[in-house]
Amino acid sequence: MNPIGGLKPKKDRIPGAELTEPAAVRWLLITVALIFLGLFLLLPLAAVFSQALEKGAAAYFAAFRDPDAIASIKLTLLTAAVCVPLNLVFGVIAAWVIAKFDFPGKSFLITLIDLPFSVSPVISGLIYVLLFGLQGWFGPWLQAHDVKILFAVPGIILATIFVTFPFVARELIPLMEAQGKDEEEAALVLGAGGLQTFFRVTLPNIKWGILYGVILCNARAMGEFGAVSVVSGHVRGSTNTMPLHVEILYNEYNYVAAFAVASLLAMLAIVTLVAKSLVEWRLNRERQPVPGNE
Repeated sequence: MNPIGGLKPKKDRIPGAELTEPAAVRWLLITVALIFLGLFLLLPLAAVFSQALEKGAAAYFAAFRDPDAIASIKLTLLTAAVCVPLNLVFGVIAAWVIAKFDFPGKSFLITLIDLPFSVSPVISGLIYVLLFGLQGWFGPWLQAHDVKILFAVPGIILATIFVTFPFVARELIPLMEAQGKDEEEAALVLGAGGLQTFFRVTLPNIKWGILYGVILCNARAMGEFGAVSVVSGHVRGSTNTMPLHVEILYNEYNYVAAFAVASLLAMLAIVTLVAKSLVEWRLNRERQPVPGNE
C-alpha cells in the first residue's frame, strides 16, 4: 500500500504522461488570457497608432522632421549604442566569474547585480544627483573643472547603464552555470590558452544567450524614462530622449506628434519582441536532443 493516502498507483498510466484539464477549463483559461492580452496590450497599441495617424500621414511624418524630435531620436540611439556594449562586456565577465569560480562574497556579488531590478529608476537617478549635483559629493570638483555630468549626455548614459546592466549578466549566469566548466577544463588540458578557450569553447555555447540579453538590454535602454528624467534636465533638443520628448509633446497637447514618436517606440518594442521570440526559438531548438544521441 502506498503510504501517501493509502492509494495504489495506477499501473496503466504511461510514464511521463501529462495531466490535462477538461476542454471547457482549457478554453476558459485561453479566453481569459486572450481578453487580458487584448485589453492591456493590443488595444493600447492600436490606440497609439490610431492617434498618431488621426490627422493623416502628412502630419504623422511631419512630427519626425521636427529638430527636437530628430535630436531625441539621435540621443536615444547614442545612449543605447554606448550602454549595450558596456553592459555586454560587464555581463560576460560577471557571468564568467560567477559561473566558473568559487570565492568569498559570490552571493553578495549576485545580489549587487540584481540591485537595479529592485530599486526604482527614479531612485537610481537621484543617486547620480547625490553624487554629481552641485551639492553632491563630486559636484564642487566637477564645477571647478567645468565637467558636466548632470543635465548632459554623460549623466543620461550613466543612469541608463545603471538600470540596464543586469540584463546580459542575468541571462548568462544560469546558462553558464548549467553548462559547467568541463569543456573549458578539457580545452586547457589540451593546451589551449585562456582567450582561445573563451572564443572557441565558451562563446559558441553562450552566443544565443548573449544575443537574448543584448536584445533586452537595448529595449530597456531605449525606453528608459524614470532615471533619465531625473538626470536629464529636460533640455529640448539637447538632453531629451524619445520617452522624454513624448512626455513634453503630450503635456503641450500636441497629441499627434506625441503619439507619432510613441508609435516609433512601439514599433521598436515590436521588433524587439520578434527578435526575442526568434532567439528563444533558436535556443529551444539547440537544446533539443539530436535523434540517436539521447
